[in-house]
Amino acid sequence: MSEFLRILSKSELPPDGEAREVVCGDRQLCLANLNGEITAMDNVCPHRGGPLGQGIIENGKIICPWHAWAFDAKTGIAEHTNARVDVYEVKIEGDDVLVKM
Repeated sequence: MSEFLRILSKSELPPDGEAREVVCGDRQLCLANLNGEITAMDNVCPHRGGPLGQGIIENGKIICPWHAWAFDAKTGIAEHTNARVDVYEVKIEGDDVLVKM
């Protein structure tokens, strides 16, 4: 059964247009700020295991820093292949940022 887990406080969110890596339990997540909308996805690129949270955001996509695979930050679908990464629901309650795992 899925539940919302606290991953960080609002003050720790990445700035607009940036992503960062966040630990949630036994997983690494890529947390992105798209014009104030916060998204979360698995941090590991399925191509070669690159850290998506160290990538850049371009046109609503997270670009893997290793080989430039691009993933839609809202759906997790890759731009040039049928690969995808899991995405997770995010909500903010007070000062807490929560992800449904």
